[in-house]
Amino acid sequence: MSRKYKFHNKEGLYFASFATIYWIDVFTRPLYNEIIVDSMNYCKSNLGMEVYCWCIMTNHVHLIYKAKDNNPEIILGRFKEHTAKQLIKSIESNVQESRKEWMLWMFKRAAAKSSNVKTNQFWQHHNKPIELWSAEVIEQKADYIHNNPVEAGFVNEPEHWKYSSAIDYAGGKGLVSIEYL
Repeated sequence: MSRKYKFHNKEGLYFASFATIYWIDVFTRPLYNEIIVDSMNYCKSNLGMEVYCWCIMTNHVHLIYKAKDNNPEIILGRFKEHTAKQLIKSIESNVQESRKEWMLWMFKRAAAKSSNVKTNQFWQHHNKPIELWSAEVIEQKADYIHNNPVEAGFVNEPEHWKYSSAIDYAGGKGLVSIEYL
């Protein structure tokens, strides 16, 4: 059975999660988080991605989003492709990255096992998109996203996590301009 989930309703609101290969904790450094934030802002401004909730954890990203042009799988694919290239380039050039050789070796190793990646694989292939079809499900997924850093023990309150939209829902201004649910 294919691990690839499907975007059946192109106009739908989706929850998607995607992780680094082997669950490598890449996003422990602000430099790498900023690449994700910048890319999300670019996709909002230029590709028609409507971001409602988001959170970057140490090795995965959660999003609730919609595509203005009814192409959610294309936008997410372009986002992942672009961020993978930028993150690998940043890791390669980061002289302070103590895990550089190991991470680059793991990315190459994952690519060697993949049928559609040539040099380096950064993200796991599956996104696990779930269409959010009711207010109850939307609220459940938004709470899950925003409480992820609390459950992981990083912060006591969701809005204290810098790399999340929880601050927006608490009345502050986050790093990515969001649409509200």
